[in-house]
Amino acid sequence: MAITGMEESWELRLYIAGQTPKSILALENIRKISRDHLKVKYTIEVIDLLKSPHLAETDEIFAIPTLVRKIPKPLRKIIGDLSNKEKVLIGLNIRVITAADEK
Repeated sequence: MAITGMEESWELRLYIAGQTPKSILALENIRKISRDHLKVKYTIEVIDLLKSPHLAETDEIFAIPTLVRKIPKPLRKIIGDLSNKEKVLIGLNIRVITAADEK
């Protein structure tokens, strides 16, 4: 299911710490998921906490990589390399959990 609601755009932030394999994989995964499932305008801002550690406080980042959905509200966070597409879709509220999913 693709997002097609009234949202005009999405703002995503990916917090990483350097160019580690996990950080690179997380960026590749969110780019692919966004391209394939977001049918609205979106931005992905990458914040390297090695270069700007003070920005971790802004979104209360305690683990990396962490993806934050700033807009649309409410704010949502997903920690990890984002390789589990279903969890990312559900976590970003792009795909709703149905009774069939829980079986």
